[in-house]
Amino acid sequence: MMDASKELQVLHVDFLKQDNAVSHHTWEFQTSTPVFRRGQVFHLRLVLNQPLQSYHQLKLEFSTGPNPSIAKHTVVVLDLRTPSDHYNWQATLQNESGKEVTVAVTSSPNAILGKYQLNVKTGNHILKSEENILYLLFNPWCKEDMVFMPDEDERKEYILNDTGCHYVGAARSIRYKPWNFGQFEKNVLDCCISLLTESSLKPTDRRDPVLVCRAMCAMMSFEKGQGVLIGNWTGDYEGGTAPYKWTGSAPILQQYYNTKQAVCFGQCWVFAGILTTVLRALGIPARSVTGFDSAHDTERNLTVDTYVNENGEKITNMTHDSVWNFHVWTDAWMKRPDLPKGYDGWQAVDATPQERSQGVFCCGPSPLTAIRKGDIFIVYDTRFVFSEVNGDRLIWLVKMVNGQEELHVISMETTSIGKNISTKAVGQDRRRDITYEYKYPEGSSEERQVMDHAFLLLSSEREHRRPVKENFLHMSVQSDDVLLGNPVNFTVILKRKTAALQNVNILGSFELQLYTGKKVAKLCDLNKTSQIQGQVSEVTLTLDSKTYINSLAILDDEPVIRGFIIAEIVESKEIMASEVFTSFQYPEISIELPNTGRIGQLLVCNCIFKNTLAIPLTDVKFSLESLGISSLQTSDHGTVQPGETIQSQIKCTPIKTGPKKFIVKLSSKQVKEINAQKIVLITK
Repeated sequence: MMDASKELQVLHVDFLKQDNAVSHHTWEFQTSTPVFRRGQVFHLRLVLNQPLQSYHQLKLEFSTGPNPSIAKHTVVVLDLRTPSDHYNWQATLQNESGKEVTVAVTSSPNAILGKYQLNVKTGNHILKSEENILYLLFNPWCKEDMVFMPDEDERKEYILNDTGCHYVGAARSIRYKPWNFGQFEKNVLDCCISLLTESSLKPTDRRDPVLVCRAMCAMMSFEKGQGVLIGNWTGDYEGGTAPYKWTGSAPILQQYYNTKQAVCFGQCWVFAGILTTVLRALGIPARSVTGFDSAHDTERNLTVDTYVNENGEKITNMTHDSVWNFHVWTDAWMKRPDLPKGYDGWQAVDATPQERSQGVFCCGPSPLTAIRKGDIFIVYDTRFVFSEVNGDRLIWLVKMVNGQEELHVISMETTSIGKNISTKAVGQDRRRDITYEYKYPEGSSEERQVMDHAFLLLSSEREHRRPVKENFLHMSVQSDDVLLGNPVNFTVILKRKTAALQNVNILGSFELQLYTGKKVAKLCDLNKTSQIQGQVSEVTLTLDSKTYINSLAILDDEPVIRGFIIAEIVESKEIMASEVFTSFQYPEISIELPNTGRIGQLLVCNCIFKNTLAIPLTDVKFSLESLGISSLQTSDHGTVQPGETIQSQIKCTPIKTGPKKFIVKLSSKQVKEINAQKIVLITK
């Protein structure tokens, strides 16, 4: 007979492993801490010092945050001897076998996110162990969770897919940049949970994906001794990693977690990459998004204003707004109960430190619905994002008249900002254009009505008048991307309301710049006077390759040539202006890899590159990386002459099954990166 007076004690607690269909893939996280999604059942096995009797007390206590208490809603107590429901958590005894019992626990779909301590109480005895720790995440499979996403294919893409890409380049020449999100990699989830603790969020705020998303956005950039990544747009990356060299989020988050020191360096796609990883890891559906010809409206007046002198050179002390060739941010999926009805779904979140929002560098979440409708005062930061994708662009000519500056609008473009907004398609390695989710078609009546609505809202806050320009001359400039080392042709297209013979003076000012619009080097000025006849005329300016080749050595970034063109009709004195951006095309890499492989068996990747450029490439390197297969491997190849072909063989041994993406990159002093990729199915 068991001594009834002997006190019940819990000797050990096990978190029982569930298959991925039940756990929604939480066991894929490479962490020693059990991981569950809120609103999801999980099971515990309790090992007791004696069989459980009807008179025994048995309670589970889950606590989170500093100094947890029931009063602060950071302790949940579940009594297993009576029907138990605390803060919408539930626990039931499922099985008793001798000195072992199995307990089913279901957390609330509105539970606090993060790290929990489990204590088990039996009368006066409490089992409290550092081993009894668990992580609780958002649950997009749960209808009651604010991040619920109904489509399974979208959940696979925006929660479970650990590889993907960013889109970079220019609106006319969009390039695919592979990116390993790596949310299941070692220490990545641990880092994300740690970031929750480091953030300014109160524990109870961690119930809300809106507030969690905003806090994680702020934690991505380093400020005041806190944050993951240091931004750098100078072109000088000594003491760190050049942003274009990163191929994934995991090495950055792992380095930060292990050192507690901010990582050097990042630019927009790196910030977007790590934020997308963090949100997916925490259970918030997220996607990387790129907008081309993206505006940075520092004056918050919904227009992007550029001031130039009579030589077509930008006046830097007057021009505070900028247009980036491309800009990458993150969309996150959630309900918005803090807003009027109609703003649920995708929300824009931008981790690149550009402007402060409520005192910190973060942007969003801003509902795409609000951006599309021009509801610029809907929180958070909708006005800034609206200008980023849909602002009007004004070019002002600053002339000195009798010693006084006079401003003249010489170009007003209503369709040039926010082109080809792109993200990876669900389940496919192809680009999906989502511009329509952000705005109505450019030039449509709906789009102009939205702009009028936004300007009306802006004028309610402060007096604001939109400039007006009547154009008798319309101008556009086209330039096809060319192979590096070749001359660049700029075609100026003039459209007039008259077909009469006239003379036109064309001035082109060209500079080398970063994708953000920051000037690196002045290249040259080109002048041309031509006679034009007919309502549509074309004039070509040619930039010799010698003007830019030598400047590439000073740039440790992807080069962009900016051309600013001013056209003046001699007879009528009418002036128009336009900007054009040109990036370069490069030869492709070919890779030879088998379609399948096995765990523990050697895989050999052959990389082949022929330099079809007219210039030699120096400091050439191949690199290969694949999640679960190989950490970053590199091979050096020195200088590759024009016409020369090089090969490299990189070997690795798979350790995980499933379809694995291999990313191969070539880099050099002149060509910063050429990417290729292949998916290999790894089996046992």
